[in-house]
Amino acid sequence: MMMLSVNHARCNNCSVLRSLCRFDGVVLVTDSTEKLTGDLTVLKAAIVEYAKLDAACGEEIVVLHCPKLISQRLVFSPTGPLNRDYDDVRRFSDAACAGVKRLVVSKFRHKYMYIAQCTHCNVPWFCTRALCRDIGGSDPERMTPPRVYDYVNKMFINSNVKVTVYNLFDLRSLIKTNPFLPPAVVSRHRGHLIELEYVGDGPTSNTLFLIGKGITYDTGGADIKAGGGMAGMHRDKCGAAAVAGFFKVLAELKPKNIKVVGAMAMVRNSVGADCYVSDEIIRSRAGKRIRVGNTDAEGRMVMADVLCMMKERALTAVNPQLFTIATLTGHAVRAVGPNYSIILDNGPARKTQTAQSVQKAGDQIGDPFEVSTIRREDFEFHKGKSEYEDVLQANNLPSTSTPRGHQAPAAFLIMASGLDAHGRDSDKPLPYSHLDIAGSSGPFPGIPTGAPVAALAGHYILGQVARG
Repeated sequence: MMMLSVNHARCNNCSVLRSLCRFDGVVLVTDSTEKLTGDLTVLKAAIVEYAKLDAACGEEIVVLHCPKLISQRLVFSPTGPLNRDYDDVRRFSDAACAGVKRLVVSKFRHKYMYIAQCTHCNVPWFCTRALCRDIGGSDPERMTPPRVYDYVNKMFINSNVKVTVYNLFDLRSLIKTNPFLPPAVVSRHRGHLIELEYVGDGPTSNTLFLIGKGITYDTGGADIKAGGGMAGMHRDKCGAAAVAGFFKVLAELKPKNIKVVGAMAMVRNSVGADCYVSDEIIRSRAGKRIRVGNTDAEGRMVMADVLCMMKERALTAVNPQLFTIATLTGHAVRAVGPNYSIILDNGPARKTQTAQSVQKAGDQIGDPFEVSTIRREDFEFHKGKSEYEDVLQANNLPSTSTPRGHQAPAAFLIMASGLDAHGRDSDKPLPYSHLDIAGSSGPFPGIPTGAPVAALAGHYILGQVARG
């Protein structure tokens, strides 16, 4: 089967389309048959002929006779008009999914499949999303922290991505404090920090640091998720999965002049005699005394020390940009609904309009973002409430019941990691953006989407590859 998504005339130059007649079945997705020029005129002719018999052609999915194809059948799945204010590129993916379902009903032979997204012919989205889905969607025993490392190491063996792993005991000396990677009752759940590094050819012009939340299962800890709220919490590792997915794009496209360092913070938030509890005070790598307010706010704790480590490297890096990526809050879903990621910039990132640039890239490629703002109230919320602590990790309510429940955690990460010393008013400002993908990571039950890999790749990689 071949799925052909056409929304730009440059598709005519794509060599894979010139060999489309080799496939058992073709699903055509477009908003206008006028774009079917060059090699694609054979498909246009078949559609024009069929339209004489069926007025629904162009309005609904149809299966029509195309003598130039081996199977002689073409599934035409139109997007419909795209000129309304609220239309976006996702119309193409919607039509593609519907077209494939119609093709299955038509009982094509399915000898083999090739899927071409011709707008960005060179982007390996499908192998990237497969990697994200394997890590993010697999059950908590198939993807324990050590097994995630084994999987990632195998995925990048003999590639230009370097993989390093630190287990719980390595981290005690690496972090130099008491990191939140709680001791596991069994070795298969022991915390791991998986570090990925890619250095493109040529002089480095940009350096990205990506930190992904990788909670292989979130029970809520001592503040346990009760009333059936625990189901689906194996998906709390989709932030780390997205980091791995971004590196898959790097490995495939090999962009020049860019360095990327990724960190997958893999840990299980379990309940037991050794689990951490509210009221504990844990000193961060940045020297901040953090009072735990809710053990179910573990994601920000997992990422804080790793963000501090990356911050220290960013101080000597060329043109750095720091990101945290996490399925962090239910409030993100409550605020903007499912299917949308949220991005929040600190002062230096806001100055360079990182959020708006990533949002624009996401709109162009069907990985949409909403932009939120970190306010002074978010920092005040996380200030220590007594002389014992510098930073309050969280209140004792769910994020969905907390005002500014998805904005405030970004402020916590800035404070706990020491990034608050590198704002716009500092001698060494560091751009930092927090991405909450709780809504966009995919439905449960269902398959993870791979968000926000497409948007980040669209902004930081595709343009450079096209120019190269």
